[in-house]
Amino acid sequence: MKVGMIGAGSIAGIMAGTIKEMDCAQNYAVAARDYGRAAEFAQKYGFEKACGSYEELVEDAGVELVYIATPHSHHYEHIKLCLNHGKHVLCEKSFTVNESQAREVLALAREKKLLLTEAIWTRYMPMRKTLDSVLSSGVIGRPYMLTANLGYIISGKERIMRPELAGGALLDVGIYPLNFASMVFGDEVDSITGTAVMTETGVDAQNSITITYKDGKMAALCSSAMGLSDRRGIIYGDNGFIEVENINNCEGIRVYDRSRNMIASYDTPKQISGYEYEVEACLRAIKEGALECPEMPHEETLRMMGWMDELRRQWGLVYPMEK
Repeated sequence: MKVGMIGAGSIAGIMAGTIKEMDCAQNYAVAARDYGRAAEFAQKYGFEKACGSYEELVEDAGVELVYIATPHSHHYEHIKLCLNHGKHVLCEKSFTVNESQAREVLALAREKKLLLTEAIWTRYMPMRKTLDSVLSSGVIGRPYMLTANLGYIISGKERIMRPELAGGALLDVGIYPLNFASMVFGDEVDSITGTAVMTETGVDAQNSITITYKDGKMAALCSSAMGLSDRRGIIYGDNGFIEVENINNCEGIRVYDRSRNMIASYDTPKQISGYEYEVEACLRAIKEGALECPEMPHEETLRMMGWMDELRRQWGLVYPMEK
């Protein structure tokens, strides 16, 4: 399948490098805001075409799937651009700025009968199924609590600091602990509350989130654009606990008993980068005529956007495009 890319930054580079190693997908066209940048990117990753505008890319009949890797603030308009030109879309997280935007573009995709899915790669990885299997085995008994964190030193990046780009830790890295909690504990949420430290520009630099569930479970989550974290996720049960090494790209799962002795471990299978799984999911969905990927259903995307909307409401964080 011929893939077009909107955006030629670092994340797009990882995706392009991944597709270059795949047999089922092809780097076909890339678009950036200036032709020179697109041409340099195309040469580096073996694209057939470079485009100096996004409109040029979506008007190309050869493009079958578009991967959107622009700032969060632009996802909404770029998704609509692709859908209105009949293109299937894989859009980077955070899917949009808010739930309202997400609902609108998902409705448009259904109307156009096109695939639209969020590129939250942890949802598509095989280690997600491994974790599900370990949990369902009952080896740690009944799970009651989980903790998860993700922090990178990225405060110097423009996309993080600028409100007009829908910046902040929550939409960029906080989405991963939230997805981890949702994958493990589900959606029967009783309350979600959070506290954030804000930057001088008015976005969240780091945050702490607590989710309580109707069945008594609890999740404690942290994300930061200021400090480096260990990226661990831990699920605590009444008969032991599970430790996930790196919730942003699982490097292994370890299981401990009531005496805190490790009793099992699971290694991550060899992969290109981890991005290949979401591309493969898109290809399967398109082949089957599906409008969403089962790994990341539309309702899950909407739930994540709704949770982040509520947290930003608590923090008084409103982006310029929402005013």
